[in-house]
This record gives sequence, structure tokens and C-alpha cells, in this order.
Amino acid sequence: MLELIPAVDLKGGKCVRLQEGIASRSTEYSSDPVSMALHWESQGATRLHLVDLDGAFSGKAAHLEIAKSIFGSLKIPVQFGGGLRTLEQIETILHLGAARAILGTIAVDNPLIVQEAVRNFPGAIVVGIDARKGKVTLRGWVDQTEVTAVELALRMKDLGIERVIYTDVARDGMLQGVNYQETENLCRETGIKVIASGGVTSVEDIQELWNRRASGIEGVILGRALYDGKIDYQDLRTQVLSW
Repeated sequence: MLELIPAVDLKGGKCVRLQEGIASRSTEYSSDPVSMALHWESQGATRLHLVDLDGAFSGKAAHLEIAKSIFGSLKIPVQFGGGLRTLEQIETILHLGAARAILGTIAVDNPLIVQEAVRNFPGAIVVGIDARKGKVTLRGWVDQTEVTAVELALRMKDLGIERVIYTDVARDGMLQGVNYQETENLCRETGIKVIASGGVTSVEDIQELWNRRASGIEGVILGRALYDGKIDYQDLRTQVLSW
């Protein structure tokens, strides 16, 4: 099965989508993120992807109250990321009700925190690997590193991480199609479970990921294509169930 995970990205208290992760290239879709989250649950989503964009850029959680409201309002599990760079921040978001905490920048900057988080919260820690041209980016995709996505995934696997979210930054919010070759390559070279993200445009993109699920691709995050109406969530679920 391929889990179809709608995204709610928070910026300034509103539900937005960025293009290529650039803060100034933001499109607002709703001033009520809780209602938007409930909408995706009502459409049949089995999990929600919630991101604090302001937190990702600043390293300090900016939407804890909204996140708490979403956790408390939904019956489905929510995975949360954006600005989680200390053990205390990770503990806080999980205690507020997140099913999974997504760690990004600290996976490179301070892997010992990842190791401790995995030890304290087994199964609840996911690493977000955001890459541009195969190289990992940090701090809300602002800082470019020379670490490859595969290299980071292998490091994280050694620390006990079971799954990663792989985002091709250059495609995110651009409706240019999923980088399914690199997503599959990451699975095959590391043996780690991968949730694909970035660039989903059409049902054909989902089909490409579905065809490669045996490699270890277990889900896909859906953003702008849903909000712009290029993909209907319920129709997509029906199609995937028929494959």
C-alpha cells in the first residue's frame, strides 16, 4: 500500500504553500488550518503532514497552539516537523499529541540528539531529508551542504531511524512531477523506508511511486496539487485502491 498524506504548512498562523521552499514565494490557501486539517480527514486521509514553516526558518516553534488544536481535533495520526532542534522541543511536540516528530537540520548538525530521541521515543522519530541536486539542505532549505541524501540516510539508519521523508527541494511546490528515480534510489541504496515529497502534480506521479513501492517507498506527501485542484483526494484514493 502507498499512504497518501495531505500536507498542511503553517506560516503566520495560516495554511500556505511555498515554491521551492522560498519564504517569499508563498501562496495562502486558508486562514483556518484546523478546519483545513479536518477537511483532509473527512476526505479519507489516514495521516496528516503538518509543518511549521516559521519554525523551520527560525529554529523555534511558532505554531504550538495551532498544532495542539489540530492534534486534539483529528482522529487520525499527525506527523509534525519544522524547527525541532532540541530534545526538549521533540518531547514537547510528542507530548502535545503528534504521532511522529520529523527532524531535519539536527540530523546533520547534532545527530546525538536524533539518537537520544530514537531511544526515548521508539517508532515516533522520522528524519526529513531535503535535498537539492542530491545534496542535503538545512534550516528551512536555506543552507546547502555537501552531504548526500544517501549518506545522511545511512547515518540515520545506523542511529535507529526506520523511515525518512525525502523531498526534492527544487520541485517542491512547483508542480513539476516527483523525482521518483532519486526516491527509489534512496530506498535501494539504504534499505530504509521512504515517504516521497515534492513536486506531485498528477495521478501519474502517484502511479510511478506505486510501481516502485517494492523498493521501500511507503507513502507520498500531497501539497499544492491538492490545493490547486489538480488532484482530487477522494478520486485518488479510489484509484490507488483499485491498482
